[in-house]
Amino acid sequence: MRDAKTVPLLRAPPFPGAAVTYSGPIPATEGAIEHAEIARIFAAIREVRVGGPFWARPAAASDARTIVRARSASEVADLRASMTDTEQAAVVWLLPADRARDPALRAPHPRGAMIFGEVDPWSLLDDDMQLVAHGDDEWVALADIAGSAVRILSDGAYGTPDTPLEARRQRIATALFDTRYRDPATGLDTGIDATIAHLGFWRRIGDGNRGIVAACGIAWWKRREIARFLWSPDRRLRYFSSERRAIAHARRHGGAVAVWPSRISPAMVRDAAAAGVPLVRVEDGFVRSVGLGSDMVPPSSITVDWRGIHYDPSRASDLETLLAQTQFPPALLARAAHLRAAILAGGISKYGGNAPHVFPARQPGRRLVLVPGQVEDDMSVKLGGGGLASNLELLRRARALEPEAELWFRPHPDVDAGHRKGAVSDAEALAVADRIVRGGGMAALLERVDAVHVLTSLTGFEALLRGCDVTCHGMPFYAGWGLTRDLMPLSDRRGRGLALDELVAGVLILYPRYLDPVSGLPCEPETLFARMVAGDAVNRLGWVTRLRQIQGRLMKGRR
Repeated sequence: MRDAKTVPLLRAPPFPGAAVTYSGPIPATEGAIEHAEIARIFAAIREVRVGGPFWARPAAASDARTIVRARSASEVADLRASMTDTEQAAVVWLLPADRARDPALRAPHPRGAMIFGEVDPWSLLDDDMQLVAHGDDEWVALADIAGSAVRILSDGAYGTPDTPLEARRQRIATALFDTRYRDPATGLDTGIDATIAHLGFWRRIGDGNRGIVAACGIAWWKRREIARFLWSPDRRLRYFSSERRAIAHARRHGGAVAVWPSRISPAMVRDAAAAGVPLVRVEDGFVRSVGLGSDMVPPSSITVDWRGIHYDPSRASDLETLLAQTQFPPALLARAAHLRAAILAGGISKYGGNAPHVFPARQPGRRLVLVPGQVEDDMSVKLGGGGLASNLELLRRARALEPEAELWFRPHPDVDAGHRKGAVSDAEALAVADRIVRGGGMAALLERVDAVHVLTSLTGFEALLRGCDVTCHGMPFYAGWGLTRDLMPLSDRRGRGLALDELVAGVLILYPRYLDPVSGLPCEPETLFARMVAGDAVNRLGWVTRLRQIQGRLMKGRR
C-alpha cells in the first residue's frame, strides 16, 4: 500500500531509461480550500483518469460492486466473515503482490475475485462502486475523487472510520495542493492544472499502446526510440525479424504487431488477417528529426495508426477519420494557431530547423512556383500518386499548368544524398524548370515562393502553413479538405471543409507521437519544436549517420 505522506497522488509513470522528478512535498497550505476549487480539481482529475498507478494493468471487467484493499489473509478472513454470500460474490479483493504465494489466500474461495499487485484504479472506481480500505491508502483519495462510496478500516492521512466526507475531501485536496509539481521538460515549477493535463496526455499515450505486444520491420537504429514511443508498463515490446514469428507471438498473447509498412511483405498482411492479429502501422512523424531518416537519424516523432496509414488514400486511416469527424474546440484551435506561429518563427520543417543558406533571387514580377522532387519508390508515391511516380513528369505537368510562372525544382534530399530512387539529371530538369535549388532548409525556401506543385510530398502541408497556394497532383493526407487545389478525384471519406488550424490541430497535435530528445520522455509537439530551435535535438547515432553519408556519396558517384 502507498504511504500517503511520502508518495504524491499525482505522479509520473515509470518510463524506462528516464528519471522524472515530477512532484514532491512543499510547506503545508494555510486555511481551508474552497469547496468550489476542490470540486473543480476533482472533476479535472476524474475527466482524464489520473492519480495513483493509473498506468498499471486494467482490472478485468466484472459485476463486482465492492473493492476491498486488504493487507493480509487474516484480514480477508475477518472481512469475509462479516459478509453475506451475496455480498461476497460482488467483491474484488485487491492484495499486495507479495501476498500472492500466501497459502491461506491461494486456497479456493467460492465467491469474489482476488487480484494481486497494482492495477489501474480507474478501471474499477466509479460512482456505483464502494471501496473498503485503510485510511492511509491512496485508493481512499482516488475513490472520493471518483465519487465512489468509501468505508475506512483504520486511521490514516486520508481519513478515519468516523471522518465525514467533506472533511476527507479537504484532506485530499490539501495533499494535492501541498505538492510542488514540475514541468518534465524544463524542470521548472508548474501548477496543478498543467500537471493534471500532462498526466492525462501521458495516459492517452499509454492507453493507445496497450495491446501492442510485438514489432516487426523496425530498423535496428531506431528501435530504442520506438520502444519508448510504444512503451507500456505491463509488457515488454518484443522485436522480430521473422514475420511469421511476430504474428505467432501476438496471437499467443492476444495482441497486435507494430510494423513499419515499407519493411514488411504483402504476405504478412494476409497472414495476420487470417490469424486475427491486428497490424498497427508505424511511420515517421511530420516533424521528424534534425537530419534525414535515410542517414539513420532516429526519429523524434512517429505516427501510430490502427486503421491504415495516412499516406494510403485507398483506405481509411486514423488521421483521415480524425480530420473527417473531430469537432475541434476553441482551446485546441488557439493552441494550433500558436504552434503554427512557432513553426514559422523557428523555421521548422520535417528535418529540423533552417541552416544558413543564400537562395537565388527570384525574377521580379513573375509568380514563383516550387516543385519538390520525391523518392519515386516511396510508399506515399506508390499508394497516393494516382499512377504518377516520375519527378520529371511532375515537373512537366506543373509547367503545363503554370506556363508563365518562374519554376524552381528542388531534388529530394534522400535522392540527392544517393540513398534513394528518383534522380533527374540537371539537363532534363532545366529543360522544363528555370532553376534547380539545392541546400538550405525547406522552411526558408517556402517563405520565398508563391505556390507549390506536389505529388504527395509533405512540402505541400508545410507550404499551407506559410500561406502558399498548393496544387496536389496526387492525394496526400492534407488534400481533400478544401485547402488545396486537387487534381485527383476525392475519396467519399473526404470533402469536409477544414480551416487551416483545424488541419494543424489534427496533423501536428492529435495524430503523431513526439519524444523529447533530451529527457527521452513522450512529449507534446511544443517541447520538441523548442528543442529543435534551441539546438538541443542531438542525434545519438552521429557516427552511424556520418558513415551513411559517406556510403551515399560513394553510391551516387557510381551512377
